[in-house]
Amino acid sequence: MKQRLTMAQALINFLKAQHVSRDGRENPFFAGCFGIFGHGNVAGIGEALLSNDDFPYYLCRNEQAMVHTAAAFAKMSNRLRTLACTTSIGPGATNMVTGAAAATVNRLPVLLLPGDIFARRNVAPVLQQVEWPVTQDISANDCFKPVSRYWDRFERPEQMITALPEAMRVLTSPADTGAVTLAMPQDVQAEAFDYPAELFQKRVWPVPRPRADAGLLREAIARIRASRKPLLIAGGGVIYSEACGSLSSFVHQTGIPAAETMAGKGSLCFSHSGNLGAIGATGTPGANILAREADLVLGVGTRYSDFTTASKTAFQNPGVRFININVAGFDAYKHSGLALMGDAKVTLEELAGELKGYRVENDYQARVRQFHEEWEKEVDRIYGLRCGPPLSQGEVIGIVNEATQPRDVVVCAAGSLPGDLHKLWRTRDPKQYHLEYGYSCMGYEIAGGLGVKMADPSREVFVMVGDGSYMMMAQEIHTAVQEGFKLNIVLLDTHGFKSIGSLSRAVGCNGFGTRYRLRQDGKLKGEINRVDFVANASSLGAEAIRAQTREELKAALERSRSSSRTTVVVVEVDNEVSVPGYESWWDVPVAEVSQLEPVRAARKTYEPSRLKEKYYL
Repeated sequence: MKQRLTMAQALINFLKAQHVSRDGRENPFFAGCFGIFGHGNVAGIGEALLSNDDFPYYLCRNEQAMVHTAAAFAKMSNRLRTLACTTSIGPGATNMVTGAAAATVNRLPVLLLPGDIFARRNVAPVLQQVEWPVTQDISANDCFKPVSRYWDRFERPEQMITALPEAMRVLTSPADTGAVTLAMPQDVQAEAFDYPAELFQKRVWPVPRPRADAGLLREAIARIRASRKPLLIAGGGVIYSEACGSLSSFVHQTGIPAAETMAGKGSLCFSHSGNLGAIGATGTPGANILAREADLVLGVGTRYSDFTTASKTAFQNPGVRFININVAGFDAYKHSGLALMGDAKVTLEELAGELKGYRVENDYQARVRQFHEEWEKEVDRIYGLRCGPPLSQGEVIGIVNEATQPRDVVVCAAGSLPGDLHKLWRTRDPKQYHLEYGYSCMGYEIAGGLGVKMADPSREVFVMVGDGSYMMMAQEIHTAVQEGFKLNIVLLDTHGFKSIGSLSRAVGCNGFGTRYRLRQDGKLKGEINRVDFVANASSLGAEAIRAQTREELKAALERSRSSSRTTVVVVEVDNEVSVPGYESWWDVPVAEVSQLEPVRAARKTYEPSRLKEKYYL
């Protein structure tokens, strides 16, 4: 039996029929479609969405933002649900490239459906077409190839029949997921074809929990038992696989301490005695000292980014060895690790079963407890600073943290806030800490907060965003108001780029080009060019409040929580006061020769630090 449909109509019918299941729980994979229409998709997918009112359509304000929203939705859903995103051809499509990169880097499934140039070519060049004098087989959508986990272009309507299952294979794969781009020429979208009815029948894609090789598992157990100073690194894979309970039991049983990556923060409650907190360039003293001394590192669901490894300086023990639990071989083999290619939850439980009777030595456990207690005192100190007004960033984080409840979610992405949150945020729920720091994408915060709220409307979402990121992509406030998804947005006004300003000073460049100053005498050295963020947020439909003191900020957060309307709390933050780094380093090359004395001084510090970088072979 066949159904005569346009390619776009067939696509939407297919998406509606796709489901996923894990551990006996089943749900539809696609929760709807975000989009902005133009001539490249309005008559194709636009008509198909109009004809399918049981498949929600959401109108965003920026194409990059809607991909961030879809990725945040997928992350909050542990990659078991996502949203599609459609645009016209040309600038609408390429605006999504940054969002695609962020999703792929963070291993999050999003489906991108950009319109494309005419497949029949006779009317070329069409509006928004990029022409190449050496071929007619490239369009702007080829830009998506290096940032997509799967890429295809439909030049005939029947090509979709074989391509869509392949796209779903990637989207639902724990190991291979990321952005999937299906480029659709605008003429083909509107063409009809007799599609087999089987294409639109309900299909359930099981999300497996693969088990590691039995022989490698035995070797891992032997290595753990032989270690004296083991350290576990909890990455995002712990949360995606819903292995937090298994991790907690494993740490409690063995006494092996755990440190958390940016994506893995929340794997353990902050109060767990075996939780050393953040690791790496934005880590805590205890985590980084024990990483430096560790003879065995058990990486669970981590890709070992440069922040986690402190640019390959974190693990200094000459005999250190790695055991890596990961569903992706690409990550499992990093650092020449013993690759346990398996699901985090299942593999941790199997390890725990075989390690009965094993426990780290008492003096090592005592050091872990001491580091944990000392760090909590340091967090209290930073939370309790009295620097303002303007307040310090650490104070603001503390006030927001204490105003939240365990099921509330904090969302952030770029600048200095992620590093400070990684160290300071006291996480009480696996989903309370939502950071996009794989790609460190400015502008993610508000769009991502919208995706989190859409995924779980029962939670209060607190978006923490610096003024730099806010001005790059604040317009999704209007989308949140339109759709009735209430956000609590805390906007930290530092009058510039706080993170890069600090980094610039650290490399001897005196914060060059990082403050919003008026041009004076040919240089950007005049007065601060201030923005009225309260007026700006109000104009987008939000309730907006200015807070200057600790008491005003606390009152504003209470008012925001009790409101049913998206609220923006604007607080000025001291640009110079920063949370310290602890026992760690990050490789940012300093100019080898310079006329500037601060740069020469920074280079002298840089060179010996770089010598600590290691190859793990």
